[in-house]
Amino acid sequence: MDVYAGSIARRAPTIYLTALLDILFVLYRFAGTAPIWLEGAGGGLAIFALVRSFIWRPAQIARVSQVERRRILARMAGVGLGFCIVFLAWTAVLAPYGTDEQRLLLEYMLGVTGFITVLALAHGRRMVRSIALALLVPTTGVVLAGWRSNGLALSLAQIIFTGTMLLTIVVSHRDFVRLELLGRHLTRRLSQVADESRSNYRRATIDELTDGLNRRAILKRLRSDLERGVSPRPWLALVDLDGFKHVNDTYGHAAGDEVLRTVSERIAALHGMLAHGRLGGDEFAILFDASLDADQAVAACHRLSRAVREPVPFNGTRLRIFASIGLYRANENTTGACLERADAALYKAKALGEGATVLFGPDDEEELCRRTLITRQFNDSVLEERLRLLYQPVVDARDGRIVGAEAFARWSPDGINWQPPGMFMELAEATGRQSELTRVVLARALSECRPWETGIRLSINLSPRDVVREGTVEMLGAIVEEIGGRAESLILEVTEQALLADPRRATYQLEAMRERGFRVALDDFGTGWSSLSQLRDLPLDLIKLDRTLASALPTDPGARAMTGMIVALAWQLGLGCTIKGIESDAQAEAARALGITRMQGFHFGRPDGAASLLASLGQLSRRFAGS
Repeated sequence: MDVYAGSIARRAPTIYLTALLDILFVLYRFAGTAPIWLEGAGGGLAIFALVRSFIWRPAQIARVSQVERRRILARMAGVGLGFCIVFLAWTAVLAPYGTDEQRLLLEYMLGVTGFITVLALAHGRRMVRSIALALLVPTTGVVLAGWRSNGLALSLAQIIFTGTMLLTIVVSHRDFVRLELLGRHLTRRLSQVADESRSNYRRATIDELTDGLNRRAILKRLRSDLERGVSPRPWLALVDLDGFKHVNDTYGHAAGDEVLRTVSERIAALHGMLAHGRLGGDEFAILFDASLDADQAVAACHRLSRAVREPVPFNGTRLRIFASIGLYRANENTTGACLERADAALYKAKALGEGATVLFGPDDEEELCRRTLITRQFNDSVLEERLRLLYQPVVDARDGRIVGAEAFARWSPDGINWQPPGMFMELAEATGRQSELTRVVLARALSECRPWETGIRLSINLSPRDVVREGTVEMLGAIVEEIGGRAESLILEVTEQALLADPRRATYQLEAMRERGFRVALDDFGTGWSSLSQLRDLPLDLIKLDRTLASALPTDPGARAMTGMIVALAWQLGLGCTIKGIESDAQAEAARALGITRMQGFHFGRPDGAASLLASLGQLSRRFAGS
């Protein structure tokens, strides 16, 4: 409808102005020969044509509403046809008052005007047909009535010409409609493609939850800044939310989503912030203006830390979190290297706690290079060739007998410098070789100590991932069966950290281990999030009290009271109890006074090789045999 109205609006003024000029020209040629009333009627037609040309101006039609436009188009056929009939009647009445030359001119003018009108209104089939017939019938009658010798030929030519034009117009209109519908379809399709393109772009660059950049987009922005090679480089800050897991677990994921949205808004309000996005989970990346110096960049991070600490309202409660931030001037040439350094700073910030900010510095660069080298060496090493095991005895304090031993793994990149347990386990986790490490340690410990023959219980530490990993129980059982041992001679030690990530899965795994015949011990009990209800709910065989309790027993009445309560509850639940970290007679006596008989620590022996452990067992056996 809009296109049709626009097409008519561009042509109708031309038709009416042509009719106006024709009328004025006829009035000029018939001046003095026609009656005054006919000249007045012609003047009225001229005024009407002028008014209609003004009404049909394209700008005027474009301004009216679509309803009014439809009304104008509906009236157009009747008004146009009426004007045409009146115009023809006027010329027919006027013709007898003119000379042959004037009548010939009048006939010629009617033919030309009709031709122009039909062409101009080509897209209005009904209107064209009505006007063509209105022009054809009287003009043919006028020509035939003139009894000219060529009148019949002229009439036939006019009829054929008019018919041909009408047929052409019908075909043209059909093509016009088809092309217009095709154009509309293409326009809609292009609009859909544009919408889809915008939607795809948004999905590819915008994080739907926070409306900030997503991981791909923020890293692309960082890569673009690095590729430009401008100096100084922008600052890269990695932000991790402390306490976010507690919010999710306690208040639900809707609360967690609200926290992420709020944090993103607070990041966006930072002065000096160039771009920000969510890397995943509760970790954000921020690019700060390169013009900031180190102190200004750190100050911006501190402002963000204070902003994040502000409570987040949610369903009538106030959610509280902290933001640990690692900051690094992006001086490396790759996004991976920049992220690695910012992440190292973030790791140190999280260790400090309470929403700390750490700026990556030269010392951190040295530590990172050293750590990268040793991680690469660990990843490339053959564990069977670079591992050794040490064993620390567990004794019965009543008679000094060795009743068990705990295996400790050590790894060396060169066979000379051996890595401590903390670094060693971090390497295994970083390289994804924890499961392989567990297999190697268990197989070697069983082969070296053969606890089912020596009569002791051998303790093996499981990593948090081992506890929840599917297939761990089957793997442990297969190794024991392959070596020919018995699961009952093994104690699998797990830490409280292993139960945090997925308590339900961890409990299921521990139950499966006990069903397989393994004994399960909860290590480092009495620290972290320990609670006495765990002793009742978890499938355990014994607990190992943390060394911090052992060091406090001789001097701290509170520690003695807590330890006594734990021992009493463990006894009531049928659990064994071992205390580790005993380093003096005073600590051993205090533990013995509370009813603890199984002890472990430097006071009874330092970790040593399997040969030393077996030698100690042999001496003990000979001593008991001699007595």
